[in-house]
Amino acid sequence: MYFEKILIFMPINFKITIKDIAKALGVSVSTVSRALHNNHDISDSTIELVQSYAREHKYVPNSLALGLKNQRSRIVGVIIPELANNFFSTILSGMELAAERLGYYLIVCQSMEDYEKEIFNVKTLLNAHVCGVMVSIAKTTKKFDHFKEFIYNDIPVVFFDRICPEIDASKVVVDDYAGTFSAVEYMIKTGCKKIAFFHAPLNLEISKNRKNGFFDALIKNEIPINENFIRIADTKQLGYQNAFDLLQQAEHPDGFMCMNDYTAIGVLLATKNLEINVPEDVSIFGFSNSEASQNTDPMLSTVNQHPLKIGEQAMNLLIDKIGKNEHAPKNKIIKTSLVLRETTRNQKN
Repeated sequence: MYFEKILIFMPINFKITIKDIAKALGVSVSTVSRALHNNHDISDSTIELVQSYAREHKYVPNSLALGLKNQRSRIVGVIIPELANNFFSTILSGMELAAERLGYYLIVCQSMEDYEKEIFNVKTLLNAHVCGVMVSIAKTTKKFDHFKEFIYNDIPVVFFDRICPEIDASKVVVDDYAGTFSAVEYMIKTGCKKIAFFHAPLNLEISKNRKNGFFDALIKNEIPINENFIRIADTKQLGYQNAFDLLQQAEHPDGFMCMNDYTAIGVLLATKNLEINVPEDVSIFGFSNSEASQNTDPMLSTVNQHPLKIGEQAMNLLIDKIGKNEHAPKNKIIKTSLVLRETTRNQKN
């Protein structure tokens, strides 16, 4: 059994409860509840006493509890692979900003990149009677039936970043193809001729799109594709291990296009341990423009995915669906931009 850590983003004044009011006034919880709803079975003096106390102490109804009772709420569920990942935490910040503006709250579940845990996340949010869900799938997820439970229960779903192609739902995606294509072509134009590509498992659409962008940039610029340079490596450790191996071979890369910044940091560490000069001898490109990319020496060139915008757009799409009979999916594509720092050479005019 999983013990779920759920983050609920509520207003900061969400403190006093009906039980607190009942204890302070020396009445029952049911009396407080009925008084707050102007029930005629409660005397006017008691109603005034309870409501005055509630106003004075800034009582706010518990939207989660109301949702469980009434089978509806203003609670939105979010499933993300990992909160510790700066990319996803920034997306979450964008969602929270939009939710606060629109009067909704968030329940956040983490799959921790585990398919079984993701199934548990779905059950958790169904039991919480959320009014909508935003999902970025785990990299181990290859079956999607659990997400169909939301559809069967008439709960709108928006997929973001890592999407589910088999479910007809709204999506917010990054232009992964164009971001990778632009980064690889930049390295080619600055002199790289033997570029390695470290990607995530290809069951993820983002991996497929980035791999296509990588191939097309090489083909356009008539650069040979070396299959030995294309490897599954989407963590710092795998980036280090694979780069360390490749850089010691007779034919070794002079550039690395990485799935994310952490993989790129692993590659950078391998070059340091092998005393290879960056970017003079090897160029390195990350993906996501995380905080970590600015803390390396040299600082990492990367592709900015604009995660805050992803979160805001996903929340806006979801709220647009909640309470409406029209369920036609909408797709939003977030354009990327290159962030050129010190792990790539300057392009000559």
